[in-house]
Amino acid sequence: MMDPEAVKKYLTEPAANSVAALPARFFDVLVLNGLRLDLFEPGHVLCSYAVPPRLSSSGNVLHGGVVATLVDVVGSAAIISSGLPTTGVSLDINVSYLDPAFTGEEIEMESKLLHAGKAVAVASVELRNKRTGKLLAQGRHTKYLAASSKL
Repeated sequence: MMDPEAVKKYLTEPAANSVAALPARFFDVLVLNGLRLDLFEPGHVLCSYAVPPRLSSSGNVLHGGVVATLVDVVGSAAIISSGLPTTGVSLDINVSYLDPAFTGEEIEMESKLLHAGKAVAVASVELRNKRTGKLLAQGRHTKYLAASSKL
């Protein structure tokens, strides 16, 4: 059983105080450093990535939050690749985690635009082990495409 005071300390000291000192867009650099764009065509994006130790949780497994971030980023790339003027804002991101990706393994992320309407766009994202082809995670990203002002 985890000590509630230890959890409280973990959440408040000292990491929480040092976050403000991080450079702008630090999170993007932390997660996306090493991402390779292998294919970028209308409505279809393919990227690859070697799982870095800095993003691994216990057991040397790619952290689930990183997987969700990759679904966000690669899904948005498929939307913008279709020629839409904006990627919009997220309405929904869902991820089904099917198998772990381990530190050092190459993964492949493929995103396809499923729908692009006047107000909403939807992309699917699959993460696979590049060597075996095994499906690691499957996600869907729904975005609201803000209408441009007529003023």
